[in-house]
Amino acid sequence: MRMIPLAVSLLALIGAAMPLRAEWKALVPDENVAIAGKLMAATPGAGWNRSSARPSDKGERWTRDGLALNELTFFAGVADGETLYYEPFAAKQKLPKFRSQMLPTEIVEMFENSNRMILDSSVFSITTVEPSKLGNFEGVRFSYSYAAQDEGLTRKGEAVAAIVDGRLYLVNFVAPAIHYFDRDIAEVRQLISTLQLRPPKPVPAR
Repeated sequence: MRMIPLAVSLLALIGAAMPLRAEWKALVPDENVAIAGKLMAATPGAGWNRSSARPSDKGERWTRDGLALNELTFFAGVADGETLYYEPFAAKQKLPKFRSQMLPTEIVEMFENSNRMILDSSVFSITTVEPSKLGNFEGVRFSYSYAAQDEGLTRKGEAVAAIVDGRLYLVNFVAPAIHYFDRDIAEVRQLISTLQLRPPKPVPAR
């Protein structure tokens, strides 16, 4: 496929532990695919591509037209004390860490603060927060908007998150507010509504 050149996205600014040149694999439409270490599964529509450049050890990202235009990110099994993203190069502060006892509002706050730091931007606003489900598990859905430094373009995003057996599962979609977000969000919501979570079985206490 022909990918649109990369501009500023949530993950484009993360340098650590990523390949210098991402490789892309086209996903077969309407076929169930394992995601993020097989801890999730979903059935994408046509046109989605998976990147070899991961946002963290617990995540992966998809796009249709290039990360500048649409970015769908999955995080699965983020453990107590881990960050959502790889630490950026030359970061002035450490990224916030997940805690297994977080309330839904605290998950949203961790996401917001993580992305403020990665984007180096104070223009990041949470617009809605509401109860939701991820797979069969109770969670939180939230929407947001931001403008990255020196880009001059507003982006909108929507994410759904849940804590299962003390680990965080989160799916996030972000795209330019003009055209691309509204074009794709209905399909993304449908994909998320049918997402399957496959948490590992807890190890019995000895």
